[in-house]
Amino acid sequence: MKVINILKKSKSTLFSFELLPPLKGHNIQTIFDSIDKLVEFNPAYINITYHKEEVVYRPDPFGGVEPVKVRRRPGTVGLSAAIQQRYKIDVVPHLICGGFDTHETEDALIDLDFLGIQNVLVVRGDADKITGKFEPKRGGHRYAVDLVRQVEKLNKGIYLENLMETPKQTEFCVGVAGYPEKHPESPNFESDIKHLKAKVDAGASYIVTQLFFDNSKYFKFVESCRNAGIKVPIIPGVKPISIKEHISLLPKVFGVQIPQELVSAVEKCETNREVYELGIEWAINQAKELKSANVPAIHFYTMGKSNNIARIASAVF
Repeated sequence: MKVINILKKSKSTLFSFELLPPLKGHNIQTIFDSIDKLVEFNPAYINITYHKEEVVYRPDPFGGVEPVKVRRRPGTVGLSAAIQQRYKIDVVPHLICGGFDTHETEDALIDLDFLGIQNVLVVRGDADKITGKFEPKRGGHRYAVDLVRQVEKLNKGIYLENLMETPKQTEFCVGVAGYPEKHPESPNFESDIKHLKAKVDAGASYIVTQLFFDNSKYFKFVESCRNAGIKVPIIPGVKPISIKEHISLLPKVFGVQIPQELVSAVEKCETNREVYELGIEWAINQAKELKSANVPAIHFYTMGKSNNIARIASAVF
């Protein structure tokens, strides 16, 4: 079922979560083990991230190093199909601009359509870790809005090579990302809202937010979206802090602010185990407040680990 129909059908706040594909060479059972701990909370759908190629350096025979392109977490399409078949839960594979040209994107969408997968989350993808800039693959999309448009064209039966007499129309429900504290590369909050509205106008059916730790940021974001004419469901994304380094790492990586109350509490912790417990408690309080505000769903970023998410879900759902 399409995510937008799942949301419309429900009269209460839904539970969903995101998983990373296993590292190359690792067993898919690790993913199943994570899902097994969360199925009792009736997830409405499961997101599967996509990871583009990255450059690593290995020693060459002459004592130097050589760059090698690797994809550390392949298998998004196959994993999505395996999860949907095994658990009968709808999946939302991510579709990114980075690493795809438009023809490869179209082929991936055709594969997903053949597999009976009706949902995709469209994101631009991360900037290069070394340069800090995003560069699309030659012939690919620079912006997520253009990728949304390609999916919507396929939903209308418009393929890149218009060679078919009666082309099949796909039926993808498209989700996009939103940033309660603005995208790190956006010049200001208003500009970010403007670009988000463009993605919705291009065909996105719902928005899922980047993680945040202050619910007031989410509520202000929703209000700003509504004032800008964005009417689609806006799903909050939550990630519990689990190690002390997160208070410096997460703001740098995701461009989020961590409330001083939480920072002070983390700084008082003597071990990461104490931080882990604190992160669960903070996320429970966050999720309870969000649920009391009747948000359509709460989406949890697991980073491949589900024990803490299971405890949060148990307290909230």
